[in-house]
Parts: sequence; C-alpha cells; structure tokens
Amino acid sequence: MTDEMLRSADVLARRLYDAGIRHAFGMPGGEVLTLVDALGQAGIDFVLVRHENAGGFMAEGVHHATGAPGLLVATVGPGALNAVNVVENAREDRVPLIVVTGCIDAATAQRYTHQLADQRAVFASVAKASFTMVSDAAEVIADKAIAVATSGQPGPVHIDLPISVADAPATPRPDLRRRPSMPVAPAPGVGLDALRGTLATAERPLIIAGVDALNEGAGAAIRAAAEALGAPLITTYKAKGLLPEDHALALGGAGLSPRADTILLPLVREADVIVLAGYDPVEMRSGWQDAFDPDRQTVIDIAAAPNTHYMHQASVNIQASVGATLEALTAGIAARPRWRGGRIAGAKDALAKAFAPDPGWGPGAVIETCRRLLPDDTRASVDSGAHRILLSQMWRCPFPRALIQSTGLCTMGCAVPLAIGAQIAEPDRPVVSFSGDAGFLMVAGELATAAELGLRTIFVVIDDSSLALIEMKQRAMQFPKAGVDTGRTDFAALGRAMGGDGHAVRSVAALEVALTAALSADTFTVIAAVIDRRAYDDRI
Repeated sequence: MTDEMLRSADVLARRLYDAGIRHAFGMPGGEVLTLVDALGQAGIDFVLVRHENAGGFMAEGVHHATGAPGLLVATVGPGALNAVNVVENAREDRVPLIVVTGCIDAATAQRYTHQLADQRAVFASVAKASFTMVSDAAEVIADKAIAVATSGQPGPVHIDLPISVADAPATPRPDLRRRPSMPVAPAPGVGLDALRGTLATAERPLIIAGVDALNEGAGAAIRAAAEALGAPLITTYKAKGLLPEDHALALGGAGLSPRADTILLPLVREADVIVLAGYDPVEMRSGWQDAFDPDRQTVIDIAAAPNTHYMHQASVNIQASVGATLEALTAGIAARPRWRGGRIAGAKDALAKAFAPDPGWGPGAVIETCRRLLPDDTRASVDSGAHRILLSQMWRCPFPRALIQSTGLCTMGCAVPLAIGAQIAEPDRPVVSFSGDAGFLMVAGELATAAELGLRTIFVVIDDSSLALIEMKQRAMQFPKAGVDTGRTDFAALGRAMGGDGHAVRSVAALEVALTAALSADTFTVIAAVIDRRAYDDRI
C-alpha cells in the first residue's frame, strides 16, 4: 500500500509498529475491523481474547517482556467499557498502554443512540490523556499518544477511532514526530556538592527504590550506588530485582506485609541518610506514610514526577533521571564500612526466617518448591490475595520484572493474562502464574487463548476454597463468616478441558512431579495446589 492510499487506521498502525509494538489484544466488533486489518498489514499480530480486561493485562505482560507499550483494541460501548479496570490499573501501576476504541461517527451520534456512550469522558477519568482520531492529524495524534504514554511516569492513553475516520485517506507526517530526549541529572552546584558530602560521611545510608527506577532501567546505577555507599536496598514490589535479591545489600520488597514491615521500618528509622531512588509510594500501605523524618534524617527524593501525593516529605526533591542523579551524587565516593555491627546481615536473616517455607504443606511450601524447581530465568506473575503477600516476600528475583503483578490498583484476575502476554513475547522463557482460586475463576476463559496460541505457560492455582485474605480480616474484626467461600472447583480437570494439562497436588512430592512434567509439556499446564483455608494465619 502506497502512502497515497493510506487510511487513517494505516497511519496509526504504522506509528504503533514504529514504537516497537508487535502484538495487539482485544475482541473485535464491526467498528474496529478496519483497524484490525491495518494492524495486520503493519506487522502487528492481533490476538483474540475472551475479555477486554484480560486483553489489557496481556498487553501489559508483553510490555514487561519487551519494553514496548502495550496495545489494547476494543469495539464501541460494552467492549470499550470492559477495559476501564485495566486502564486504571495501568495508570496506577505506571504502565504505557495504548487503548484504541471504535466509536460512532459524530454526525451519526446526533440521531443514533444504540451502544452510544461518552467514551472520551469515561477514559479521561482513568487515562493520562484521551484523543479522538481525525484523518488530517492521524500521525500527530498517534505520536502524541505514544509520547504521553511513555513520558515521565508512564501510563495509559486512549484513542477514540470513529468508523469513517478509520477508512478515511491520511498522509503520514514523520517530520512532526517528537524527537528523543536524554535523561538529565541536576546541574552541578553547591546543592549537589553538599548532598555528595552528606552521603560520603553518612554512617547508615539506605536506598529505597520504586517503579520510576524500574521504568527507567536504573538497576545498574542503583547497584553501583548501593555498593559505593554500603547502603542496603529496600524496594517496592514492582521494583524487585533491580538489585539481584541474593545480593548482600538486597532486603527485598516492602509495603504490603506487616510482618516484613516490623523488620524493615525500624531499619528505615535508624538510617541517617535515605535516598529515594524513583520511589513511587502508590504501591505502599498506611504504615509507610511518613516512614522517614526529613527533620531528623537527610531524605533525598529522586523522582520522575513532583511530590503531590504527600505520603512522605523529603529534605530535598530532585525531579530528574534516577540513574544519572545517582551517578552524580556518588561520583568519587570511596567504599568503606557502614552499618556496623552486622545490622544489615541481621535484617536479611530475620526476613528469611520470617518467611521460611512451611515445615509441611502449605502456601510457603508451594512457593519454595516452585522457586527451587523452576529455572532462574523464569518470569512469574501473581494475582492479588494472601498468596501474593507471601510470594512477594519469598520469591527472590534475580532480574527486574522477574515478578509482575498489580501493585497500585491491586486488581484480581491479572496473573493469568499477564503470564500469557509475557509468554507470547518470550515463547522460550519459562513463565509461571500464581493465582488464588477466586482470581483464577475470573479469567479461566483465557485458557482457551493460551491453547489456541500453543503456549507452554504454567498456571499455579492456590486452592483453599476461600477469599483467604478477606476471611482473615473478617475474623480479625470478629464478624461471622460471610461471602468468602468460593467452593471447590476441579481446576486440573478445567485445565484439561480447555486444551492443556492439569494436576491436583496436596504434597511437595506431588508438586515436584507436576512441575517436572509441566516443564517438558508441549501445552500449558494448570497445577491446583490444594491447601487448608487457614494456612495463611500468622504467615504475612
């Protein structure tokens, strides 16, 4: 197709391809068929999903594996509105997600009411930006959408694509595309010199890293800074693996487990200098409000966005590149002993003991067995629930995004589609998802997607027939049990019925057999780990 024959949908599709996108997810309606055709001609595979919300999480899974923005396509009305949850998830979890929805032409909408919703208004409330495509500015709107989605703190951007506009002729304008920008560090000066001096003389420096550092790819700079300063690293759950978690200075993730916080928060209060390296508190709970005191401690906050959250305050706020700023702050600082008395090793040991595997059979034994048998390069996803809190402490990440999850919005039903998306992008990498029984049932239909694509993903279901985390809270409030029983489902049989393999296990030995079989299977595998419904008591 020549440039003279391009449709607006073609211009959009080519620009999305240029941004690194190779997969689109969705369930098409007649209103988006032109776009689906254009995506295919541009080299972007369209993956049919069973629900738009799951499709958005698959797109996020691809993003975590490739770094490119995710792409979700939805038709008008119910299709578009099915995506609201995953778009808000992308906003809170800082995921660059392009959402293209078909829409009724403006002229038609003046006398037509069927499936007519104000989609722009809906998505404007959950996305970083919302656009309506026009043919004369197709290239500009596409480029703006990508720029907004990937700049600063990444997030979702919505494009309404009217039916007639998708087919309308358009001319690409690559000359109008945004030029690349370079990461910047604070300009050298008295302020930076003073901070460097403070770091050089600190006796108990500590680094807390978050999703801004993850999105910037600042792992190497964080490792260098931690080793130069002798500073232990605490991360949010999303930032696990920025420093390999077998490193002596890595203290794992924080913010969701009260048990972990009893070990980590005292360490934070003991620190004399705290460096917040791309630390976004959107993942954190109330215990991390004002977790440090800028009147008593030097708190250096390096972030991608201004502090308008007020979850904490800092001694100095630096809005700049995390990696470049850390390099500037630690330049010339010689490594020397800090945190004397074995304090860091003691905290690391206390965390290991607090989240040791169950002596018999339970969720900890399931997690430890999977981590032991699965290869080190495995990418894992985990759903919301009690199992996520425990797994996020026990699952040691050797690289960034080794564990992907919903941590800002904490939405259920994300683990299965996240794993499917990651597996599509990396078919040769081992991928495992961990779901509770309720969360798995929300998206069980997507097993058909995995079967159709020939994926070899391993889906682990922690089966306790309960909304375990909610039941624990219900008991703590001394309320009678209500609305938390999920009943028994034969998940292994469900896996086989949907085109994969299935195992139900009730012991470590049985789980080892199932995992070994799953690693050599030529299809996906569902492993239902059946545990007691009160197995999480005193574990998180």
